[in-house]
Amino acid sequence: MRALFVRILFIYPNLSHELIGYGDLGAIAEPLALEYLAASCVDLATEMELLDLRLHPNELNNRLTIFNPDVIAITGYSMHVMRIQEIAQLSRQRLPSSKVVVGGHHATLLAEDFKIPEIDFIVVGEGTAPFAKLIKLFSDESENSSVPGVWKNTHSGWEFGGDQSELQLDQVAPPLRSLCIDDRSHYFIDWMKPIALMRTTVGCPYRCTFCSLWKMMDGYYYKREVDAVITELKEIKEPYVFLVDDEPFVNSKRMDVLADSIRESGIQKEYFSYCRIDTLLRNKSTLKKWVDIGLRRVFLGIEGITEDEIENYNKGLSIAQIEEGLKAARELGLKIFASFIVNPNYSKADFTRLSRFIERNRIDYPSFTILTPLPGTDDFIQQYDQITAWQSNHRPDWSKWDLQHLVVPSNLSPREFEKEYKNLRRNFRGAYEIHQRKAIAARDDLTLTI
Repeated sequence: MRALFVRILFIYPNLSHELIGYGDLGAIAEPLALEYLAASCVDLATEMELLDLRLHPNELNNRLTIFNPDVIAITGYSMHVMRIQEIAQLSRQRLPSSKVVVGGHHATLLAEDFKIPEIDFIVVGEGTAPFAKLIKLFSDESENSSVPGVWKNTHSGWEFGGDQSELQLDQVAPPLRSLCIDDRSHYFIDWMKPIALMRTTVGCPYRCTFCSLWKMMDGYYYKREVDAVITELKEIKEPYVFLVDDEPFVNSKRMDVLADSIRESGIQKEYFSYCRIDTLLRNKSTLKKWVDIGLRRVFLGIEGITEDEIENYNKGLSIAQIEEGLKAARELGLKIFASFIVNPNYSKADFTRLSRFIERNRIDYPSFTILTPLPGTDDFIQQYDQITAWQSNHRPDWSKWDLQHLVVPSNLSPREFEKEYKNLRRNFRGAYEIHQRKAIAARDDLTLTI
């Protein structure tokens, strides 16, 4: 039987509201997950397009009409849940016979939020293999078959295809970056524009209580072969690269080999990467090697500034280590992008203490999130009954899960907390104003010089 031709529209959602620093105005980076999905379908009979609604917020109707996709594939985080539902509903109204497939972080951890009539399939976990199998079934007109890692909407209810086999990371095709070729010049993180995203590992060996990323991969930590990383890196056109690994430098020997290979290959890039404080302190020689080949800034998850906070978050650090690590990063010549968690139990004195810590340690780019019980974490289970933001369907109001809203009770009144939080951000507003201006410029197709 001849395979049917399948048109796939990949959609990255925008937010219904904008946030300075964390929403669509904080940074606009390429939709790497969707590029990986597209790469898994290259050998199938497909035509593929990508719509990034962060850059093209008014293009959904036009793209659905003009491209007329057979499959609409949407990804997103918890803060995107309600927007994804809207996109699915609009897609079903416009194209009743098209199949709507949803995946990503939230879909993996709480698939039930997408079990609505307008969604046909929910992909759980690493999506490349199950998505490619789905598309093959559509092409062969065999969509009644089940697929491991996929929930299917049937006449008798939702059915799960069973667990996927263990991830074989080096068998995953590199992302199809040409999918968003017209948008690539607009993707940025701060001054790094245009920037590409790249992953060399998947998963995290640490167990921070507020984070669900390690649970996404069932606690496993997968590493790509260095040669495969070099091959992909050579094909990246952008001058800036953000390593999206949850913790790339934990394996110093591997990162030494990768740095040596990059140097020997003559690859010239500037890099931005995550790094734990204790990893930096243990592996300063490795970080120095990376600075020599182009590492310019590190994202340090400091999170807490008291011993109690650090212990509660299971960071496995001390405040002395944190301050020593910040000093070491400066001595290496690295710009520091540091994240801090603002706990709902904060008093006014706690806000002041945090500001003084940032000033004392000369942190270049402080970022702030409000402690939020995220799906997949123990906090979510333990605090579920304390959640204060709900929808009329008795599900959490996921639009508030952007890490910038209180969703559980606070020590201060909500109004006082919001005032202190805004003041905290205002104290360090310089970096955020740059973020916002560059994002608006990218979205509006302007050229901005800072």
